Amino acid sequence: MKKILMFVMEGCPYCANARSYMQELFDEHPEYRDLDIEIIDEVQHPDIAERYDYYYVPTYYLDGKKFHEGAASREMVADLFQKAYEG
Repeated sequence: MKKILMFVMEGCPYCANARSYMQELFDEHPEYRDLDIEIIDEVQHPDIAERYDYYYVPTYYLDGKKFHEGAASREMVADLFQKAYEG
């Protein structure tokens, strides 16, 4: 499995939508609960966020490479999870 790193910001409606899609996918595919996902709030951890090249949240990195930046679709999150799970 590959690691997923997600940058969010509290109060961001696009982040809330992305988390909702993630939860739906966990419910539909229990095996995805084993994915290595680290969620970082850029306001609480600016020291970490400044090391990455992105502007919009949510932003996903897969195995250290930017996978998606900005408003996420359910299909994109499903694709991310599948790629991370398959390794």
